[in-house]
Amino acid sequence: MADAMNSGSAHVDAYLADVPPKFRTALQQLRRTIRATAPDAEEVISYGMPAFRQNGMLVYYGAFKDHCSFFVGSSKVRRKFSDALKPYESGKGTLRFTPKVPLPKGLVTRIVKARLSENAARRAR
Repeated sequence: MADAMNSGSAHVDAYLADVPPKFRTALQQLRRTIRATAPDAEEVISYGMPAFRQNGMLVYYGAFKDHCSFFVGSSKVRRKFSDALKPYESGKGTLRFTPKVPLPKGLVTRIVKARLSENAARRAR
């Protein structure tokens, strides 16, 4: 598994190297927050974007022309945090942010923990 994780991390590193500098720092911070919250998760590229996987997909993130996005990956978790997510929502499951208005680190941590619990419960069934 370590080889797969290193390989995934290398692909994510390459993705981030191609991101415009104005977004790269914000995505690197998001990556560190996710990694700190889910240290056993595997980094992968899925749907052309960086993602984390543990007992299934956890979350995705990426850079676009004029913003960054964070994809929660669960309608249940989106509903749970709906009030906190409203300022960032821009479509089903997409949270948009910019370096000037980043996602709060605590919110990202709570979302990732909720996704970890959700995936673990689904796997236990």
